[in-house]
Amino acid sequence: MIAVSDIQTAPPESYKTALQRQVYQTLAALHIPFERVETDEVITMEDCAAVNEKLGMHMVKTLFLCNRQQTAFYLFITCGDKPFCAKAFSAALGVARVSFAPAGLMARMLGVRVGAATVFSALLDTARDVQIVFDRDVLSQPDYGCSDGTTTGYMKVATADIVGRFLPRVNRPLVTV
Repeated sequence: MIAVSDIQTAPPESYKTALQRQVYQTLAALHIPFERVETDEVITMEDCAAVNEKLGMHMVKTLFLCNRQQTAFYLFITCGDKPFCAKAFSAALGVARVSFAPAGLMARMLGVRVGAATVFSALLDTARDVQIVFDRDVLSQPDYGCSDGTTTGYMKVATADIVGRFLPRVNRPLVTV
């Protein structure tokens, strides 16, 4: 069983990564409220069950994808319980078939380890060539649950704040499938 802290509404006292620091600084600058928990290491969607229960929401599944040549990159944000179909995703965007990007590319481009992929990686210059794509079903949820850029920090933010305040801040269009 994954240990989950009590809910907190302030940033951590210390940061584990530069991205995590940027996440909380950006949320503060945009006056975006959040609830967060600290956990044992969480890697899989099954591990997220305790986080979902504590925060009263459903964690999104964030997949880092690329084409075969590793020249086109996508951060696909979908519902945690929804299976991923590369063929359907590629067809919806009209792009060559995609697959999961290597962990090394994820670390270099998104600044995270496997299990911590997050929309907040858009804060990094190294992620500027990554197209962010939302599953429409995610946008129908009032709350957006995601990693804070670590595998031990998870948060709940209003979906409207991600779409209406965060994406414009990082100059990213809302792309949906």
